[in-house]
Amino acid sequence: MTLASINSVLFVCLGNICRSPSAHAVFRHKSKNAGFDITVDSAGTAAYHQGARPDSRSQKVGENRGYDFTEISARKVEQHDFEKFDLILAMDNANFSDLIERCPEEYQPKVRLMTEFCQTYADESEVPDPYYGGAAGFEFVLDLIEDASDGLLHQIKNEPN
Repeated sequence: MTLASINSVLFVCLGNICRSPSAHAVFRHKSKNAGFDITVDSAGTAAYHQGARPDSRSQKVGENRGYDFTEISARKVEQHDFEKFDLILAMDNANFSDLIERCPEEYQPKVRLMTEFCQTYADESEVPDPYYGGAAGFEFVLDLIEDASDGLLHQIKNEPN
């Protein structure tokens, strides 16, 4: 599958309350504004916060930049997600490893790191977990997510089908 044929993206972090819901909100907004009809969702590798709304600090930072967190709540990655989604983006190497371990071999090429699509922050290998840090960490996470989302959309738009 080429990136140009992507119709659905799943963003994954550990608990699905900070990074992946932020990526969900950002990419949903940016892909819609770019004229794409892409299904966007988020999940966690663990079910610590099942059903919970995104972390209030993530929402505050995201909403200040114009992103909508409506209808986003924490859930755990399910086995059918590997087949359902065209692209599954892990926020860090631990999430990536957990996904690959659970993912049937035939779907493993769908699993990639979010930072692979960064342009401005191309030197960053992971989207760090801001949960135990301060406001600056949430701002930086959103900077990385915006950059990677823009990079992914650029590749979807410009890669031949």
